[in-house]
Amino acid sequence: MTTEKSLLEAVKARRTYYQLSNESTISDAKIQEIAKDALLHCPSSFNSQSTRIVVLLKKEHEQFWDFTIDVMKAMVPEESFNAHTKPRLDGFRKAYGTMLFFEDPEPIKVLQSKFAQYAAQFPVWSDQTSGMHQYMIWTALETEGLGANLQHYNPVIDQKIQNHWKIPMEWSLKAQLVFGKPVGEPAEKTFKPIEGERLFVHGA
Repeated sequence: MTTEKSLLEAVKARRTYYQLSNESTISDAKIQEIAKDALLHCPSSFNSQSTRIVVLLKKEHEQFWDFTIDVMKAMVPEESFNAHTKPRLDGFRKAYGTMLFFEDPEPIKVLQSKFAQYAAQFPVWSDQTSGMHQYMIWTALETEGLGANLQHYNPVIDQKIQNHWKIPMEWSLKAQLVFGKPVGEPAEKTFKPIEGERLFVHGA
């Protein structure tokens, strides 16, 4: 299924897909390989390598979203939950898998102690590291014919899922990448102006 694309072509092709099936265009081994490659090759500040990824597939993925549904049902007013929240969560549950992105604070603490002058910045850089992992994996999965969308149901689901999958409680959940075979088209992509608003060049 893989087609050769340049990096920029893959970046341009990456989209947010909400309509996903519980099928995959690639093997589970390939999905794990993509996650491993991201962990090996994504940059991190001072080479902290603080990102942790939990891959949930098939029934484990469904269990994650069952937990999320339970948690959100207890928090959202019934009418709003039934009309909006539950259908949205059911859509995520219909996908093939979810990757959970965590940051381990231990490498950050070591760096904060070693480089005290940057102590306040290391948590910020840790979030940036996580974002790079999320984006790399999202783009890589879509080059393999999968679709994906990024969710943020942390911190309300953290304790429940970390207890269930025996994930260290000190790890901080940052995002959830939902993926599967696309069964619908992404929304139209729109762009705000670049020159003079988002891009500024000096010396060219």
